Amino acid sequence: MSSYACQQVLLKPNTDTRAILEFICMESSKLANCGIYLARQLYLKTGQIPNKAKLHQPKLPKYRKKSLKLVTFPGADVKLKDGQLRFPLGSKVKAWFGIDAFYLPMPSNLKFQDIREFRILPRNQEFYLELVYKTETVPIDVDFDKAVGIDHGIDNWLTCVSNVGTSLIIDGRHLKSLNQCYNKRVATIKEGKAQGFWCKLLARLTEKCNRQMHDAVNKAARLVINHCLENKIGTVVFGWNPNQKDGADMGARANQQFVQIPTARVKERIKQLCEQYGLKFVETEESYTSKASFVDGDTLPAIGERPAPQVAQAIGWRESGKRVKRGLYRTAQNLYINADGNGAANILRKVWAH
Repeated sequence: MSSYACQQVLLKPNTDTRAILEFICMESSKLANCGIYLARQLYLKTGQIPNKAKLHQPKLPKYRKKSLKLVTFPGADVKLKDGQLRFPLGSKVKAWFGIDAFYLPMPSNLKFQDIREFRILPRNQEFYLELVYKTETVPIDVDFDKAVGIDHGIDNWLTCVSNVGTSLIIDGRHLKSLNQCYNKRVATIKEGKAQGFWCKLLARLTEKCNRQMHDAVNKAARLVINHCLENKIGTVVFGWNPNQKDGADMGARANQQFVQIPTARVKERIKQLCEQYGLKFVETEESYTSKASFVDGDTLPAIGERPAPQVAQAIGWRESGKRVKRGLYRTAQNLYINADGNGAANILRKVWAH
């Protein structure tokens, strides 16, 4: 079975190539505004909303400000010539500027025939080449009855506990430190400036932070997958509540750290690697997994299903353990265990009965 993956390559174009990239990305932005204009006029003149948008009443789309936008090239339009990728520009550009194509280096770790789409991505005054390529599932000998539950947090970014006696914790303090340093520098630069102030230094700092986060996501996901492969674990259960960051209420500082840590991205990367190696990926809501005691077999309701106290007593509701402080959980037998490990085990128990 095949799937698709994406690789980003930072471009270092010369002056002429950079001018071309800026031109085509600006034209892409203008083209997007043309589409927005047509959509607005259709609604304003006829009162009709496109069929796909009739399920909810959307706001009128706003025009893009003067900016650069992603440009895509289908794989069939790009040719490989002397180790360089040739991107066509069309007859009008040739008539205007006397050039019909531009060239970018071909990454050495990919096969040209596997690439299905090329994207020119402008971001923070840099340009990236995104390559969407076809990958084949790597057959791995694993046991799908062996499973691992993953609980995410801040200091302990990912805590993994399996049903075969293995565990793994990926430290999140380095990411937290990077975010704190970035926020302090941004606040210093913006001090006394108008709202919405932006400059080249801020763009460089933001791009550096983005690269560090991207690197951390890939390394963390790889550690989880390697742990599964080494122990022949075939099922990965990730605890995740949709839109949980929108309603985070842990104090201003903790909220900032929680929101800026790219946990959604690492979840998706783990999912991609599971597909690549033929592992089963399960996403489950994680309500009450931190409060309930895994050791004592406490009740694990879904979101919004916790009954009133008098009803809970009547149906034999169990909530015997307690989180005594950050990182430490006490069971009913006065056993002290890692709180995130308890949460990860409960996440696994949400969907795994054996």
